[in-house]
Amino acid sequence: MTRSVFSRIILVIAVLGLAAGCANTIRGVGQDTANVVDATQGAGENVAEAVD
Repeated sequence: MTRSVFSRIILVIAVLGLAAGCANTIRGVGQDTANVVDATQGAGENVAEAVD
C-alpha cells in the first residue's frame, strides 16, 4: 500500500469518527432541550398549584 492510499484511508476514518461524534452531540442537545422544557412546565404547574 502506498503512503497516499494509507493517508486517504486514515482521513476517511477520521472524518467518519468526527461525523459520528457530531451526531451524538446534536442528539444530546435535543435531549437537554426537551429536559429544560419539561422542567419549565413542571415549575409552571407548581406555581399554578401554589397560587390556587
